[in-house]
Amino acid sequence: MKSWIKWALVAVIVALLAAGALRVLSSRKDKAAALQAQQVSQKTEAVMSLTATDLVPVKTRLLTQTLAIAGPLKAVNAAFVKARVAGELQGLTVREGDLVKEGQVIARVESTEFQSRVRQAQQQAESAKAQVDIAKRSFENNRSLVDQGFISKTALESSLASLAAAEANFQAAQAGAEVAVKSLQDTVLRAPISGLIAQRLAQTGERVAIDARIVEIVDLSRLELEASLSAADSILVTVGQAAQLTIEGAAKPIAAKVVRVNPSAVAGSRAVLAYVALASTVGLRQGLFAQGTLELGKVKTLTVPMSAVRTDKPQPYVQIVVNGRIVHQNVVLGVRGEFEGQSMVGIKDVPENASILSGTMGVLQSGTQVKLNTGAQ
Repeated sequence: MKSWIKWALVAVIVALLAAGALRVLSSRKDKAAALQAQQVSQKTEAVMSLTATDLVPVKTRLLTQTLAIAGPLKAVNAAFVKARVAGELQGLTVREGDLVKEGQVIARVESTEFQSRVRQAQQQAESAKAQVDIAKRSFENNRSLVDQGFISKTALESSLASLAAAEANFQAAQAGAEVAVKSLQDTVLRAPISGLIAQRLAQTGERVAIDARIVEIVDLSRLELEASLSAADSILVTVGQAAQLTIEGAAKPIAAKVVRVNPSAVAGSRAVLAYVALASTVGLRQGLFAQGTLELGKVKTLTVPMSAVRTDKPQPYVQIVVNGRIVHQNVVLGVRGEFEGQSMVGIKDVPENASILSGTMGVLQSGTQVKLNTGAQ
């Protein structure tokens, strides 16, 4: 009887263990099934719906190749009026913004001293002229005496030398008088060009030195953009190329064209300066900052919008749709330009008519499933 009970207890325990094991296995199967269902659900949720505006076709287009340029506006004609003689400045009445004409008197330098120098030089010239007259009469008298045999030829030659010396002194005195007159004329400061006063750098009553700047005059009828180009870009720029410039304060872009290219590079930076003349200068000022694009020419190539090219990896790439999935395709970039007002770039390693994501879509993980929602407007 006791042995039977013992075996019965063992059987019950084994049954209970078996039931527990079955429950554990069943629970594991349920978890695996739930996990698999969750994974399937996640894969289903990862399919992204796209509209036609989210995709950009890769096409061969005729690009207008452009080059970005920027720089300050400068007047073609500008000049500083400088003092040519030292002295006290008088009569400077023009100020910034005043209009002046070529040849107009801007100011004067006190001229009393220079007038005295002119009189002194003129008197010295008159004295030298009198000495010439004396030497000439002496020479004529000696020549008559030589002809009559009263003096030797040596005395005649001596009087001829005295006459030559007197004439040389007279010519030197005349030159000195001309220099003095020129210095007197330099006391009057005149505008070398017509234009507007940009700077007034001295005041009436101030004593100025030679070459001291008095005023700056600029002619706003002709303005240029001074664009700094890299060595590689400068090779593509030639005289006559058209440009469109946007200038701070101006409501509309202004047409321009390249009129000169500097034959020398700037020391240090090795940049090359190109000068772009504006077609209209109404309302513009020297020193305003301008930027725009220079049209270099046209080229036919396989292109995509510049915004569709991703650069968050070491090599540029586009997000191309292949068999309903996103593929990150590395590309080689070519020329850049404009097509119908949109910034485009030439690319390689992507087939024509392939569909890529536009730049507004952001970055999607490679392998993401996508589908085109044809019903979207």
